[in-house]
Amino acid sequence: MEAEINAFIIYLHNIRKTSENTEMSYRRDLIKVRNYMEEQGIKDVRKITSTNLNSYILYLEKNKFSSATISRNIASLKTFYHYLYKEGMVSEDVAEMLHAPKIEKKMPEILSTEEIVRLLEQPSGDTHKEIRDKAMLELLYATGIRVTELITLKQKDVNLHMGYLICRDTGKERVIPFGNEAKSALVRYLGGTRAAMISDRDSEYLFVNCSGQPMSRQGFWKLIKFYAKKAGITEEITPHTLRHSFAAHLVENGADLRSVQEMLGHSDISTTQIYANMNHNRIREVYAKSHPRG
Repeated sequence: MEAEINAFIIYLHNIRKTSENTEMSYRRDLIKVRNYMEEQGIKDVRKITSTNLNSYILYLEKNKFSSATISRNIASLKTFYHYLYKEGMVSEDVAEMLHAPKIEKKMPEILSTEEIVRLLEQPSGDTHKEIRDKAMLELLYATGIRVTELITLKQKDVNLHMGYLICRDTGKERVIPFGNEAKSALVRYLGGTRAAMISDRDSEYLFVNCSGQPMSRQGFWKLIKFYAKKAGITEEITPHTLRHSFAAHLVENGADLRSVQEMLGHSDISTTQIYANMNHNRIREVYAKSHPRG
């Protein structure tokens, strides 16, 4: 099955023009399937049946994997087998009848504006690390970009004079503005800190780690958890919490959904709609608590 997985990933990269993260996700899911099938004594992809695949899904359910994880695995299998069938590598698309479990949509976790302010105020020192951290956190909240997009930003992607950055993802570009706080933090970072931290003078990356190399997702994850604890934020937060907070705060303050959708890079506005629903729920709560006949 290894050869078929490799061929599929090459197809995704060359034909579908998928991102590296998407390809890694597919590979991870399919390797788990391969390992499961090999434990059942099946090494040839052509000998896997729909019953085998259903057994794998049952295995995931019994091991308490979330509905979202199971749904993603099913989506990976469906795309993989559609490719295999189309390419003539299998005689039947055995994943076609797999059904994803119903996922209960949860409201995303967001921080209040007060918590955001506390978090962004934490890196307030004059060390190179704190100056860099301040710029990263301010830019992340100011634009709502994904952590992968933040750590892969190039210097040329940021227009300080006009106050916007360009996000590039698999051939698509979106232009996102940022405000004065993020601009000030970036100006300070680019005013000497980046040059002092970077190890490769030819590197195009905007942000680097303490070794002068491009920042990793794990590195930034640790960074945000450190400052959240320092800010006295007890909720478990991730870099994506700032993205959710960015969107929710925009909608709460009157931004239209289409603009927020564009800035977030959502292909479907129904994904962005959840932030409007959050706002409606909050208004209802305020009404119920405050209106004398609520």
